[in-house]
Amino acid sequence: MTDTAPLTRPQLRRLLRNARRALTPAQQCQASRGLYRQLAQHPLFRRARHIALYLPNDGEIDPRFLLREAQRRGKHTYLPVLHAWPRTRMVFQRFEQGERLKRNRFRIPEPITERKRQRAIWSLDLILLPLVGFDEIGGRLGMGGGFYDRSLAYQARRKAWKKPLLLGLAHECQKVERLAQASWDVPLQGTVSDRGWYLASK
Repeated sequence: MTDTAPLTRPQLRRLLRNARRALTPAQQCQASRGLYRQLAQHPLFRRARHIALYLPNDGEIDPRFLLREAQRRGKHTYLPVLHAWPRTRMVFQRFEQGERLKRNRFRIPEPITERKRQRAIWSLDLILLPLVGFDEIGGRLGMGGGFYDRSLAYQARRKAWKKPLLLGLAHECQKVERLAQASWDVPLQGTVSDRGWYLASK
């Protein structure tokens, strides 16, 4: 996709969601393995001790190979958990293989809330987050709920804050030439697709 100027954010979001949903199960599996190959041996992944990921939904690229690899290496892994109230809040909770999951209000599986297993977002090393669309300079188009942007809003007030590193995960078909960013959008350090890395320039 190259020319996105005529599209509004909702229109672009719908177009890109349809593109990832159109991928066959075989293509999804191939993309997940490609993502694993891109990230599993990269120093940014290898150095991180506390990593937040997500469980795939709505055609999102699947990071579960990376989740299992991180756990195999003894890293601490976390998944997002939505708060019942306030309904716009999201936290990250420790997750290990075999734990029970429940479906949140968006029907996405998440750990059963246990506050003592939650970790402050600023103390995570790496967040691998889902997106609907991305560009090569750190722009991210999300689902529109703003959960990640609100959770990471503190970064705008702390210019020297280095953590966590934010990498979007996506299918290559979700890449666009340029995304117009709103004032509340939190930029990524880069995006990793099943085919390559797109690191934002400093």
